[in-house]
Amino acid sequence: MSGQIDARLADLGITVPVAAAPAANYVPYVRSGAMLYISGQLPMADGKVTSTGKLGDGVAVEAGQDAAKLCALNIVAQAKAALGDLDRVVRVVKLVGFVNSTPDFTEQPKVINGASDFMVAVFGDAGRHARSAVSAASLPFGASVEVEAILEIA
Repeated sequence: MSGQIDARLADLGITVPVAAAPAANYVPYVRSGAMLYISGQLPMADGKVTSTGKLGDGVAVEAGQDAAKLCALNIVAQAKAALGDLDRVVRVVKLVGFVNSTPDFTEQPKVINGASDFMVAVFGDAGRHARSAVSAASLPFGASVEVEAILEIA
């Protein structure tokens, strides 16, 4: 039987992918007490980074938002791998979004809204969170966006 969050995902037409394995010497998530820390997730689908390049130099804000949304979906996949049941997510506490961008690009918050909006769509009010959206000179594998998360869990 699926839970409320799985039902909401189905209503949104979203299929949660299998969580990606780490690309280096780290773990994809750490549970500590009532908190779940999820390592930075890239815009990956089918084992490949789907959005590369710099915002402000060939990558449009809308493409960055789509990449951030995919990062958020991959965060949900890691949470499902960690917890089994997404209904155990009490709250999305914080997202940190990194935007591969040129020095003069200033719309990082608008880009990371793709991840923030996704979390609210999936978790409702429990998806509202604190957030940082920062520029990065480069990201792993040339990704345009990376997002990490801190979740409160039951």
